[in-house]
Amino acid sequence: MGRRPAPALRMVMGAPGQATARGRALWALLLTALGSAAGRPRGAESVCTARPLARYSITFTGKWSQTAFPKQYPLFRPPAQWSSLLGAAHSSDYSLWRKNQYVSDGLRDFAERGEAWALMREMEAAAEKLQSVHEVFSAPAVASGTGQTSAELEAHSRHSLVSFVVRIVPSPDWFVGVDSLDLCDGDRWREQVAVDLYPYDAGTDSGFTFSSPNFATIPQDTVTEITSSSPSHPANSFYYPRLKSLPPIARVTLVRLRQHPRTFVLPAPGPVGGGNEILDSLSGPETPLDCEVSLWSSWGLCGGPCGQLGAKSRTRYVRVHPANHGAACPELQEDADCVPDNCV
Repeated sequence: MGRRPAPALRMVMGAPGQATARGRALWALLLTALGSAAGRPRGAESVCTARPLARYSITFTGKWSQTAFPKQYPLFRPPAQWSSLLGAAHSSDYSLWRKNQYVSDGLRDFAERGEAWALMREMEAAAEKLQSVHEVFSAPAVASGTGQTSAELEAHSRHSLVSFVVRIVPSPDWFVGVDSLDLCDGDRWREQVAVDLYPYDAGTDSGFTFSSPNFATIPQDTVTEITSSSPSHPANSFYYPRLKSLPPIARVTLVRLRQHPRTFVLPAPGPVGGGNEILDSLSGPETPLDCEVSLWSSWGLCGGPCGQLGAKSRTRYVRVHPANHGAACPELQEDADCVPDNCV
């Protein structure tokens, strides 16, 4: 998307030296008030007084591997992957998404189906009408759970916050992202920022698993973080009761680009790679997955000769096979003595 210029405040008045003492005092007061209002975000957030513009590279790294997230890991139709990244550099007057708040219609479409047009129109409207979005940026999709994608963005001293979303594919309405990350620290731009990312539920679909069919949440719920114990249901694809917290499913790194007269050059290359290729080093820690079995079936008929104890049995089956040194499966058949019902 093209960059939109930051709003500028321009006033045409006579020179203050020609005014009376009272006029000069009013002039100074007016300039102070307007100057502080032009750069001040809402609430108690600090004012960014750094140079007006800064350019950054943003690199999204997927860490969604079968080793780190073995439960119901999608292997086909479709396999685990990430949508395109869509974000904005904005002021505090704009919110792309926020925990415990309702998502917009555009973000709902993006979280559920990966459709970005409505969300992009919402961003453009915020830039044109509210002057709260400086730039909209995007990065290509990642065709596997582990891989990288990157883009560049420009931040402004009055639009120093960055937000973005990436859809988890497949999923009901799950995504990862950042909400209002401030790239400015007082009078300077941050050189590098890295943030671990965890899954969120957009609150518009009630599916529990990666491949759940559409099941609209009525009424719509707010954005909630998905954890190893919430939603507290064994069917949930991220339910790992043995873990205190989930490992990060992705990571984002923003690096300030050095500005030269005609070009922007990255700092000395670091360990983060480029492109969206699969990287073996991104598999993450091993997450143990315990065996899960069904409930016992009913007892079978008691068989045996008359006048003697017979035997009966019941069975259960494996619902989830263990992985990564998780607890082994228990016995799947149980026998018990009984008195024959119809002896022979």
